[in-house]
Amino acid sequence: MTAYVSAFDLFSIGVGPSSSHTVGPMRAGVDFAARLAANGELEKVARVTCSLYGSLGATGLGHGTPDAVVAGLRGLTPEACDPADVRRAWGDWTDGSSLALNGTHDVVFEKDDITFEPRTRLPGHPNAMTLRALDADGIHLAQETYYSIGGGFIRRDGEESGRSLDKAAFPFAYRDAASLLELCDENGLTIAELARRNETALRSEEDVAAGLDAIWNTMAACVDAGLHAEGTLPGILKVKRRAGAIREQLDEVESDGHPAVPGEWLGAFALAVNEENAAGGRVVTAPTNGAAGILPAVAMYWWRFLADSGLGAGNAVTPYGELVGSALMGFGAEASLVAVGAIEDPDTVAEANRRRGIRRFLLTATALGSLFKANASISGAEGGCQAEVGSACAMAAGGLTAVMGGTNRQIENAAEIAMEHHLGLTCDPIGGLVQIPCIERNAIAASTAVTAARLALRGDGQHYVSLDAVVETMRQTGLDMSTKYKETSEGGLAVNVIEC
Repeated sequence: MTAYVSAFDLFSIGVGPSSSHTVGPMRAGVDFAARLAANGELEKVARVTCSLYGSLGATGLGHGTPDAVVAGLRGLTPEACDPADVRRAWGDWTDGSSLALNGTHDVVFEKDDITFEPRTRLPGHPNAMTLRALDADGIHLAQETYYSIGGGFIRRDGEESGRSLDKAAFPFAYRDAASLLELCDENGLTIAELARRNETALRSEEDVAAGLDAIWNTMAACVDAGLHAEGTLPGILKVKRRAGAIREQLDEVESDGHPAVPGEWLGAFALAVNEENAAGGRVVTAPTNGAAGILPAVAMYWWRFLADSGLGAGNAVTPYGELVGSALMGFGAEASLVAVGAIEDPDTVAEANRRRGIRRFLLTATALGSLFKANASISGAEGGCQAEVGSACAMAAGGLTAVMGGTNRQIENAAEIAMEHHLGLTCDPIGGLVQIPCIERNAIAASTAVTAARLALRGDGQHYVSLDAVVETMRQTGLDMSTKYKETSEGGLAVNVIEC
């Protein structure tokens, strides 16, 4: 068994505002309805109910959990749905209306069919929910308990965690950062290349490249949407969007002939994504929605300000840090043609090099993020915000170090620095909304990721505290952390700031 999780699971395209509280419960609803259909019980169902336990019950309203459950029961998936069909799906529900279970079978549904039980915590995970199907006589036809374990991943009670068949297919298995570095040394691979080899064990080179490009396109579109949006975010806090106003200010500075201010753009990129997430827009879990702004912000920072500077992966000669002509260097024939200069259009070359750099960024981040998921947690309800923002910051720091030409050990060092300075970070959303302090927290963490990468690149990769030690410390800290600081809105800022 390996710690590695596919990039297409770790970076899943979904909707806001929360991977654990929106995307996961939505997938649970989809799975439950599909199981009823597969077992031949769908047509017998007259009513469905859902109980939200623990953190899902405590902050479910602010995170849109009941809306997501209703959307999932209707057969809508996070990847393909229109986000507008999820927003207020439960909140605007008219009692007694028909719900198209699995998209085909109508059952009468009322808002009270979803109940909130924050004081009941099931042993499997703090994010737990139980779905039930009943016939016209009130007899239970089926019941399933699901755990939303972070990043949009779900586990059905009684099932093993993870996808063992996919994991078994990965040719490069590692359990921790030490064994990851050892594997890379033994096989002469970068961390990104090892991750690519694992991905191409399940998909073709072309599909991997296209999939990574789709993830980046969604991230970039989310940044752009947030930078051009106005108004206030939904919920009782009435938080005003700021990314658009900052963009206008920075555009004005640059139009006056002054140089760009990359650090301020970095913060604006992160705010843009997390404001879109808070509004229930289309986002990529990276590795969660609450921390979804950090990786896109750092990647966009590299794309806009560093990719053409001749640093790291922006160089046309070494798109993945390998020698030109090496079979290991890229994705398909186009990558090879660009590397040897067969494509003469400078704009085309620059675009292709940026694309390959982003793929390397995402693959490096995937290999690192897998370590946090396997050996600690990426769930705020389980480990506090250190598990979400801390993990994302470490992934972004490692990804940036990779595309800046860093060695494997410099990448590991950057991830360690970033995570080390998020240890103990609590998850205390005011009003149960993924807004304060979550949005600004992403902007600060994006800056930390860049700083960590630059510090690591100035060193030789040797350092005293290992990434594995920091991951284990994060796990232990999460276990010791009081429940009220783990996405329950029962401690910290959530109780010390008046909501209205």
